[in-house]
Amino acid sequence: MNGFQLWAQPYWVNLLALIPLAAFFYWRKRGLLLAKRQLILLTLFALSFGFVEASVVVYLRAAAGLLPGYQGTLSEVQHASQAYRQDKAIDGFPQSLMTVEPLREAATMLMLLCIAILGASGAAERFASFLWAFAVWDIGYYASLWAIVRWPASLHDLDVLFLIPVPWISQVWFPLLVSALSLLAIAGVRKQAAV
Repeated sequence: MNGFQLWAQPYWVNLLALIPLAAFFYWRKRGLLLAKRQLILLTLFALSFGFVEASVVVYLRAAAGLLPGYQGTLSEVQHASQAYRQDKAIDGFPQSLMTVEPLREAATMLMLLCIAILGASGAAERFASFLWAFAVWDIGYYASLWAIVRWPASLHDLDVLFLIPVPWISQVWFPLLVSALSLLAIAGVRKQAAV
């Protein structure tokens, strides 16, 4: 377990916390026309996709030999993964996987964007749908990783958030905070929409 670190790296990643706040203030007068059904379906998609992404990460760690105990039972993996350091593991990834990984990340963003475009009309609602799906996906990803391999062991564990265009590294609490702020911002300005 690491001590609390306030800042993510590179420095501009910290500005992501301003997106849900700025969106909230931009949307608060006009509101967002998002139906409860839309948010439920976005949530189901994002949670499912978060589990798929967590599974892929587990498979990548195992393929790269970075997941202690992966040849045993799941409980052995969970016990052995307590010492896992995602921020250090990136140096141990084979170059072939490091070539594929940014493409997987780009595909993930594209899928979340497509589901948001399909699920809402109007630019504000589409952006809000993307933020909602992204936030739920992110929370679902960390919850799934914890459920599968018991990582992260703490909200203070360092993680590599993205590799595009350079590695983004922060403690796990940071992306979860941004995701929670996004969900609160959207829920706080949503108007009932008939669908």
